[in-house]
Amino acid sequence: MSKIHVYFMPGMAASSAIFERIKLSEELFEMHLLEWVLPEKKETLEHYAKRMAEKITHENPVLIGVSFGGILVQEMAQFVNPKKVIIISSVKSNKELPRRMKIAKTTKAYKILPTSLAQNVEALAKYAFGDLIKQRVKLYEKYMTMRDKNYLDWAIEQVVCWDRVEMDEKVIHIHGDADEVFPSKNIKEFIQVKEGTHIMILNRFRWFNSNLPEIILK
Repeated sequence: MSKIHVYFMPGMAASSAIFERIKLSEELFEMHLLEWVLPEKKETLEHYAKRMAEKITHENPVLIGVSFGGILVQEMAQFVNPKKVIIISSVKSNKELPRRMKIAKTTKAYKILPTSLAQNVEALAKYAFGDLIKQRVKLYEKYMTMRDKNYLDWAIEQVVCWDRVEMDEKVIHIHGDADEVFPSKNIKEFIQVKEGTHIMILNRFRWFNSNLPEIILK
């Protein structure tokens, strides 16, 4: 039996190290970890997705993306014919974005975010992940490795201004009911992880190790 190739895309500014505790049976699956690359000047999300899709070297892969990585794998799907698309702590259309992000789009407030402070992990963490910071700063220092200002400006704009209105009903959505970045009250049809926060890929990894194989195979 040939293995199922599973490609993992981390969240905004994060490295693939966020998946270090995710373990899938090596008999059934082969894991491939993707990393963010710098966007070209004024690059569209679709063009970026096409470039990232070129890194996928297997037919009918499973694409798994976290947060902004979940948005990206949905865009990549048009170029790779995936067996499945699974998103974690993410959104399926711009209708699921929280109100503050919709306001940021209308007012263009996202353009004045001080992303040059990205070296100051705490300031970045406050924007990207909510206010539960002190116990998390060490996590950000370890996992949030993409701190280039051009990347961050671009990435925030792509999330806030994502133009997908209709969600793809084939996308499998795993979401925590305590997600503070994309509150679950705005999310339709998802597999709920009780008390799962936006960083549950890190702190609820046992849930994923127990449940992901079945979700992929089903």
